[in-house]
This record gives sequence, C-alpha cells and structure tokens, in this order.
Amino acid sequence: MEAERLIETGRRALAASRGGPAVMTEAWQAQALARAVGGRLARCGPVELRTEARQLGEAGGPGGQMPDHPAMPAPTGGVRAAQLTEVADVRQTLTALGHLLGETGIALVGVACDTEEGLYWPCIEAIDAVDEAVDRVQGMLRRLAAQTHERDREGVHERDGGPGAHAPGAARGARVPRGSHGALSGPAGIVSGPP
Repeated sequence: MEAERLIETGRRALAASRGGPAVMTEAWQAQALARAVGGRLARCGPVELRTEARQLGEAGGPGGQMPDHPAMPAPTGGVRAAQLTEVADVRQTLTALGHLLGETGIALVGVACDTEEGLYWPCIEAIDAVDEAVDRVQGMLRRLAAQTHERDREGVHERDGGPGAHAPGAARGARVPRGSHGALSGPAGIVSGPP
C-alpha cells in the first residue's frame, strides 16, 4: 500500500483510539510506519536523504519491538507498516508522516498526564522515540526545501544571464538582449536595465 494511504489510516486509527493502552498501541504503529518509510527511502529514495532516512529507519532501537505491557492490546489487523509497498511522493509522504508523528506525540503527552504508574514510563519512552522520529522527518524536509531552493536559484541565475546563460557565440561580458531590457554579464555579476 502507498505510504500516504497508510499514514492516513494511522491518523484515523489514532483519532479513534480511546484510553491509554489503545493510544500506546497506535503510537507504536506510527513509529513502525516511520521506520518502514525511513528504510524504504534509505534504500531507494533521493540520495541526499539517505543518511537521515537510514537514521529514521533505525529510530526506536533495533526491531522496534512493541512494549511488553499487559494493558496494551495487540494491534488489530497486524502491523500496518508491513503493508508499505511504495512512497509515491517523498515530500508529501514526509509531510504527512510529520503530522501523524506530531499528533501521536500530543496524544502520548495526554496519556502520560493521565495514566497509572505502570504505563507512565513506557509512555515517556514512546514520547522520546516519536520526538526523535519527528526530528529526522523535519531534517529531511529541510534538506528537500534547500535542494528545491538551490535548483530554483540556479534556474533564475541562468535565465537572468548567469554563467552558461549568455547567447551562443557571444563573448563573456558581451551585451545580451533580454526582451525590452538588456543584460550585461561580467566579472562583477549581472547588470540589467533598459538598452
């Protein structure tokens, strides 16, 4: 199943969960899904994201075992993360995953504030794991944004007469007409204005 669909399923399940143990189970599901998305991006995602994706895939410790607590129900329908087959849009998936993890963290804080002693420490550990996953997701989103900004900047630079954008056959620094205005490219950079 596509990652965004699994994430949306997780958000609905988290919203419908009632009581600390059910929220803890959904938090574990969200963490498992974050690890699965991280693992998939580490294997076949954008190269610039692979280190952080690998770290997301390893967040929460080896194997990411569900806490062994008698009050926590087993996940109904199995582990959702096992159904992950593709990440169609990396940016949208990471954004949606960040929302799911943020909602999970908020729900866990509510449980930690209103729970019995036996579930408190597993809840605190789950909050820490979710927080770590959120940091990794936000790091990847920042990296994608920086990459997009750099690509856009390079495109503007070339379009405005930057390196490699001068007219064929014209010497560097020669006047190159650009619509109703000209552009002059030289060692001081680009100067444009009316001809």
